[in-house]
Amino acid sequence: MHTRQLGKNGPHVSAIGLGCMGMTDFYTTGSDTQEAVATLHRALELGINFLDTADIYGPHTNEALIGKAIAGKRDQVFLASKFGIVRDPANPALRGVNGRPEYIRNAIDGTLQRLGIDTLDLYYQHRIDPDVAIEETVGAMADLVTLGKVRYLGLSEASAATLERAHRVHPISALQSEYSLWSRDQELNGCLAACQRLGIAFVPYSPLGRGFLTGALKSPDDFAADDYRRFSPRFQGDNFAKNLLLVQQVQALAAEKGVTAGQLALAWVLAQGEFILPIPGTKQRKYLEENVAAVSLTLSTRELAALEAIFPADATAGLRYPEAVMAMLDI
Repeated sequence: MHTRQLGKNGPHVSAIGLGCMGMTDFYTTGSDTQEAVATLHRALELGINFLDTADIYGPHTNEALIGKAIAGKRDQVFLASKFGIVRDPANPALRGVNGRPEYIRNAIDGTLQRLGIDTLDLYYQHRIDPDVAIEETVGAMADLVTLGKVRYLGLSEASAATLERAHRVHPISALQSEYSLWSRDQELNGCLAACQRLGIAFVPYSPLGRGFLTGALKSPDDFAADDYRRFSPRFQGDNFAKNLLLVQQVQALAAEKGVTAGQLALAWVLAQGEFILPIPGTKQRKYLEENVAAVSLTLSTRELAALEAIFPADATAGLRYPEAVMAMLDI
């Protein structure tokens, strides 16, 4: 497994991580706890030590699952979790954002308990709270570093301006936001450039386009009734059909190279810079092993140009989230 450095002063971790969300939430139909734990253990065997979770996933059940899986293996794992998105207990589909210091202090204690650890390696603010100054939130996060509860700090889906303000309060090691061939907002909003300039790692989630870029999805009917992609504009109606035509071109290019479309898409993300550490999510060992193989792929100048021609930054049809959720991004 190749490694990459997490920010200017952070540790070297596996070049790809493992996004664990789908093991307990959002893509839960067909979930198998035994297979999820086996996937986590296989990741460690393959050299993936960068695991990503959040307290909202479940909520809480994802952290508990990982805590169980890594028991006795703590020294093999670089653990990242997140706080800040709050789900309504009566209706989990309703969500708010909380960046208040008192909330953060309670949230970290719950996360540490569920994971069964004393110190978390990387703690992200999952979404920016527009009602709390980022300086106040990051100041409270920095206190957790002083207390030894957290080692490194990160933000998720923050704007470049917010990232710079946060970095002045305490070094930010990572920015996690969606990024892939079909989600290239981070190039357009200046976040990738800000990370490079400030020496901050960029951690793309959904680097396979929530599974779409693998070519496995042929119709919106492929989604289970509880799959949240049903509510994502780019997975609906004409948008789905238009995007599928683009993915079919990626599949043709992948077949020419003798790899899968997913491997080609993941290799493209890795090729965008050594400061980029994608965290493709899976809950099955067979897809994990397929993703790991992408780390060793080298794309030629011609192949990179071909992918750029298929998927320029504005090619994808439809928003990546419903409008209400989009309003929580790039703050």
